[in-house]
Amino acid sequence: MRRAFSWPVSRRFVGTVAVGATLIATSGCTVPVDAVTGISVTVDGHLVGVMMICGHHIDGATLYVDSTDAKSQTKMGSWTADRPLTAGLVTWPLDAPAAGWTATKPLAPLTAGTTYVLYGWTKDNSWSSASVSFTLADRDRLTPGEVHYDDLSANGDGSPIAVPTADFTATACRDT
Repeated sequence: MRRAFSWPVSRRFVGTVAVGATLIATSGCTVPVDAVTGISVTVDGHLVGVMMICGHHIDGATLYVDSTDAKSQTKMGSWTADRPLTAGLVTWPLDAPAAGWTATKPLAPLTAGTTYVLYGWTKDNSWSSASVSFTLADRDRLTPGEVHYDDLSANGDGSPIAVPTADFTATACRDT
């Protein structure tokens, strides 16, 4: 008995395999998010990093120029915690030495009209924080005791808001 060969079925099968392979090859792995990053200011207007760690740990933070071009994502500052930071609220000045932090790249001067991104990371890429995007105008609108961060909605989109630190602490982890 001779088996019938069907070109339409074969083409669909090959097409399905090709699409599946393409999806697997192009889907990137991301580091799970278990913290939320924000910024605040001191009474004298200095920039402060703020992070609500939701359950695991974070080892440091990096500030860079936001750009869709990876070559334009200039690192503006980077800080490593002396010990892994665990669940709870963490703050540190971005432009001055801070107990418990080492500036692995001290903060470079920031310029008006540029969008910056601050995020937290772990040395082994096991966890990260949701990042915050901001400009100097966003910083200038803040008052001490307020946190500017990107509030994540259920679909993962972020919208910038500024809230009292107590509200940030109480609600930041709800969508991570």
